[in-house]
Amino acid sequence: MAATACSTALLGGAGARLPVRAAAAPRSVLLPRRNFSPLGLQGAHADTPRLSLLRAKASSDDTSAASGDELVDDLKAKWDAVENKSTVLTYAGGAIVAVWFSSVIVGAINSLPLLPKIMELVGLGYSGWFVYRYLLFKERRKELADDVESLKKSIAGTELPFSLI
Repeated sequence: MAATACSTALLGGAGARLPVRAAAAPRSVLLPRRNFSPLGLQGAHADTPRLSLLRAKASSDDTSAASGDELVDDLKAKWDAVENKSTVLTYAGGAIVAVWFSSVIVGAINSLPLLPKIMELVGLGYSGWFVYRYLLFKERRKELADDVESLKKSIAGTELPFSLI
């Protein structure tokens, strides 16, 4: 009777009844028991997760709201300082169109049968070269860090990427 009432409630009314036979199948078939522990815990209660390790405490932190307001105020100040707003909007629109177009190109390349595997191979080769060139030795890591700092300075406008002499 309880199973019929439950199926009636699920189907949305007294007119639609679905006969359910809960006694026909054993409990292990209806609710399979899994020996799964998300943390890989073993022991006497390996089939039940240890909730004491997964505790999270919620707290209110007003710094995120303050930093959000500061961010909005900073963006407004920078937008007001921009002299040629139409140029900025044109570049932003062009960037969005370029990202969309590159997504279309990558999708078209991905639909070809052999080309995605070749591109994976090229990417794997380039990644291996980059690790060998910049990350394997200490002197080269320093060189990479200097190149990144130089790029950041040239983007920020504090250093020119070329000399004027």
